[in-house]
Amino acid sequence: MAAAAQLGNLKEDVTCSICLEYFTDPVMIECGHNFCRSCITQSWEGRDGNLPCPECRETSSGKNLRPNRQLRNVVEKLKQLHLPPVKPPDKNLCEKHEEKLRLFCAEDQRVICLVCRESKEHKTHSASPIDEAAEEYKVKLQEWLRPLKSEKEYFLESKVKEEEEYKTIRDKLRTEKQKIESEFEKLQHLLKENKQTLHAKLEEMEKKITMVENANITKLSNQITSLNALIMEIEMKCEAPAWELLKDVRSTLSRCNNVKLQGPEMKRYKVMVTLDPDTASPLLLLSEGRRRVRDTDTAQTLPDTPKRFTHSCVLGSEGFTSGRHYWEVQLLQEGVLWRVGVAAESVNRKGGAPWSPEGGVWAVQGWGGQYSALTSPVTPLTPREEPLKLGVYLDYEGGRLSLYNADSMELLFSFPQAPFTQRLFPIFYLWGGAELRLE
Repeated sequence: MAAAAQLGNLKEDVTCSICLEYFTDPVMIECGHNFCRSCITQSWEGRDGNLPCPECRETSSGKNLRPNRQLRNVVEKLKQLHLPPVKPPDKNLCEKHEEKLRLFCAEDQRVICLVCRESKEHKTHSASPIDEAAEEYKVKLQEWLRPLKSEKEYFLESKVKEEEEYKTIRDKLRTEKQKIESEFEKLQHLLKENKQTLHAKLEEMEKKITMVENANITKLSNQITSLNALIMEIEMKCEAPAWELLKDVRSTLSRCNNVKLQGPEMKRYKVMVTLDPDTASPLLLLSEGRRRVRDTDTAQTLPDTPKRFTHSCVLGSEGFTSGRHYWEVQLLQEGVLWRVGVAAESVNRKGGAPWSPEGGVWAVQGWGGQYSALTSPVTPLTPREEPLKLGVYLDYEGGRLSLYNADSMELLFSFPQAPFTQRLFPIFYLWGGAELRLE
């Protein structure tokens, strides 16, 4: 069985795939397949240029038909064995009856032989000769060619249209990409120029700031030197005998009176102070923005909490436990009683407050054109002009509170230096219709 199978394979190898007979004058074409010379020549007859191989469809020039002598010798030896040539089975025979297929069964849609036609399976079916059935179906198939070709043309046109549209889109995208690249290059160039310009401006500003800083530091150093000299002079006078202490004491006091913190330097510590309604006495009326307050004759109905004053006082909302702070108070009524300063968080808020540093309050009072610092005992003040706007300067670490005429920056009073240990709040007392506004 194995030998027969091998013999069959050998017979296939020496058979021309065109004529299905043993090779006659076998030739090899450029792709490597073999054919009878006459068969391949006839297959290519009437063709020019690239000639397809009947087996692999690879194209060939057809000019190089090489005789295959070894294959020819093998064929001759096989012929001497009188073996029949390899031929495919006849496909036009009925597999069941091995008769020629001559009819087409319309019901079963298959070709049959005459014996099949007389069988029970097909005897009642409508059958027609193969040629007639083929012509009939050929007409039906040809009727479909026009719409199918039209449909094919439609899809071909749609394909071309789609390709053109997507090409247009890709071209636009490519243009946009180039445009974006160009814009980014411009932006980068512009940013680089702006960076250089800003750096130059910042360097110039830094130079100016350095100059101003040096000037201010020099000025402050000179002021410190002058103050050190004055302080040393005062300390020496205080330790000197009475007759030497009194020598030129008027000049020393005059220079002391001329020492004050300059407005622009002090105002750099300016803060916004608002009034705390939870601490306001029922006799005080606060504005909606809590930056203005006035004394009234009629007490409001307010909850009596531990934070609220029973007498005509109100505190600022924010307390201070460090740093330097400056705020201004505009006096809106003349000749009335007001008190302005700071108070410790623990100040007594019920009954009369102890208006002195010992009671936790550092303040200045004005009443009917008379002014005083609320120390123990009270210190009368004689400002050169009536203050209409007060400036309050607190140096927490320095332990000092100073009040000024904010218009002229005249020092009204500076409380003796003392360490502050509690949170300090701005405090305001009004009586007799007094009214003030925080600047």
